[in-house]
Amino acid sequence: QVQLVESGGGLVQPGGSLRLSCAASGKFFNVNDMAWYRQAPGKQRDLVAVITRGGSPNYADSVKARFTINRDNTKNTVYLQMNFLKPEDTAVYYCYAKIATIPPYREKDYWGQGTQVTVSS
Repeated sequence: QVQLVESGGGLVQPGGSLRLSCAASGKFFNVNDMAWYRQAPGKQRDLVAVITRGGSPNYADSVKARFTINRDNTKNTVYLQMNFLKPEDTAVYYCYAKIATIPPYREKDYWGQGTQVTVSS
């Protein structure tokens, strides 16, 4: 089966930085769109950033100019570089990928296990 494994979460002070990673493993044909979502306690899960297989990114307004999403297709891995972190960024961050499986090439949605990011003094 296909799995997304996240790493890189932790505790950081306001203004600090963290880098999240998410790697797809298993048998599949292609990893298409990849994205990061986040969910704070009592809040809905919101899109943070998304990137196409070709590398075109889009960001939520709340993280523009602070976060950068990129990917390495040779490693089937997506990254989220988070700079100038604010307490409002505190949430569980979830990796998402749309993956085309081996023939007959069915496309499925996959989610990572979530990683906690806490921004606090």
